[in-house]
Amino acid sequence: MDKYTDRHHPEYIPGTFNVFSSLDSEEELQPTGSRLKTDKNGVVLIPQPSDSPNDPLNWARWRKYLHFGLVAFITAFTAATSNDAGATQDSLNEYYGISYDSMNTGAGVLFLGIGWATLFLAPLSSLYGRKITYLICTTLGLLGALWFALARRTSDTIWSQLFVGISESCAEAQVQLSLSDIYFQHQMGSVLTVYILCTSIGTFLGPLIAGYIASLINFRWVGWVAVIISGGLLIALLFGCEETYFDRNRYMTPLTCTGVTSPFEDEIVENGSSVDSAKADEAEAAEKAVGESKTEQLEASEDQLIDGMSEKLKPYHKRVALITKGANLKGWGFKQYPKFLFFNLRMMLFPPVWLSGLFWGIQDVFLTFYLTTEESYFYDAPWNYSDYGVAIMNVPTLIGAVIGCIYAGILSDRFVLWMARRNNGILEAEYRLYFSFATALIGPAGLLMFGIGTQRVLPWQVIYVGLGFIGFSWGCSGDIAMAYLMDCYPEMVLEGMVCTAIINNSISCIFTFVCSKWLDASGTERTYIALAVINFGITLLALPSFYYGKRIRLWTKKWYNQSVDMRDLL
Repeated sequence: MDKYTDRHHPEYIPGTFNVFSSLDSEEELQPTGSRLKTDKNGVVLIPQPSDSPNDPLNWARWRKYLHFGLVAFITAFTAATSNDAGATQDSLNEYYGISYDSMNTGAGVLFLGIGWATLFLAPLSSLYGRKITYLICTTLGLLGALWFALARRTSDTIWSQLFVGISESCAEAQVQLSLSDIYFQHQMGSVLTVYILCTSIGTFLGPLIAGYIASLINFRWVGWVAVIISGGLLIALLFGCEETYFDRNRYMTPLTCTGVTSPFEDEIVENGSSVDSAKADEAEAAEKAVGESKTEQLEASEDQLIDGMSEKLKPYHKRVALITKGANLKGWGFKQYPKFLFFNLRMMLFPPVWLSGLFWGIQDVFLTFYLTTEESYFYDAPWNYSDYGVAIMNVPTLIGAVIGCIYAGILSDRFVLWMARRNNGILEAEYRLYFSFATALIGPAGLLMFGIGTQRVLPWQVIYVGLGFIGFSWGCSGDIAMAYLMDCYPEMVLEGMVCTAIINNSISCIFTFVCSKWLDASGTERTYIALAVINFGITLLALPSFYYGKRIRLWTKKWYNQSVDMRDLL
């Protein structure tokens, strides 16, 4: 074992990977008699996959695409339902006297539901598999949409949003975990690009579609449409969503044994696809026992590790089971649940989590401000926009988000591999942060163009380009935040995303309550100048992270190793 794959190696640093196979690095990386699995470009697969056909990293492409499609739809749909209530505000105010402030309160409750439900549902994926969380969230989303469709009182509009918020919580951490189950480390930038794109599509097109539904049919159909789609999604999940939980600690990998050749290796090299953390996790499982040396751990566990080549593919009914018991589940898991709950909060000790939460959270804050500004200004003179006109203002934001996702996702994957080649095959997590510097300029520029343009009634092109820049910052920041955190602590994906969601949505909740009051007190132009400064300042936090990030990862190595080991003993 070596310093890049062995967590207990004295020189190991989380977030530093040797991703290229070369003559020199292979001699250092590989145990005697084994071959590290790589893709066709020589990129070492991290983590190393098992030989089991049931390992999600070994799934056929169509199975991966199907699962990816389902979780991508969940992401887009829950983002849409979390942002569609605004389209019904005028009707609810006119028919039932429900104030706009009450709707803002509902939005704040929604953010709280998203952030804290992410925490309370997270232990389920470790104890009972990933699928159960999707089913719970979709069911609660259906109930929330039904309650909203029948709303007649202020309390209805507020508390229904709590259920809608809980439904989106699965897209805040569980989706990323599922994607990390089926894709390799060097692919996550591109994979997260699609995730952020889906979030953007739901966030920006949700209000647009809801506006058309409310105007063309009836405002209640905003809720009824969500009920119908939620019902169909539940059926799709029940019969089409395969479980991605896989106990990789039971299997041998090139990092834990010698002379093992995978039957999938030729296919992997041919397709250029990666086989996941299957093996690295198993090696770690052997290491996670107690603080023994690597050699001793491997010798002690070698008899227990199995060769997945002899396994058969699980039958369909087991692959789509509602519950898949975790390897460490004890009894019903009731005593383990609170332990996992508090364990997840442990990630708050890691500075990259706060960087990720602030990067992503401030973008949600800007969303609240510019949507409020659109509703306050653009219905009146000199703009005189219709409901459709205001709703269509989400289109340039979506276009900007798409460009931002491609820039910080697909391009960043290629960039970090290019940087690794120049660094003797060594990839550092901070390579992702290079892409934040464009956001530091474009994001504030967009806020200034939109805010000042709205206040001073500048040409519509200035305002729409500003919205496009804001969208670019949204997509770019989200991709950078998540990819960087997942690179820093690859074995703590769920825990990291849970804490990021709490930070993100708590910030959004606070600003939702102060948004209207701030705009009224300071005026639109001054408010957006302040927001631009805040955006610039938070984005510049990438600078100290860029220069000191590796030191921080080294300082937190002990906590990280303890956390991974603790999780397996809960």
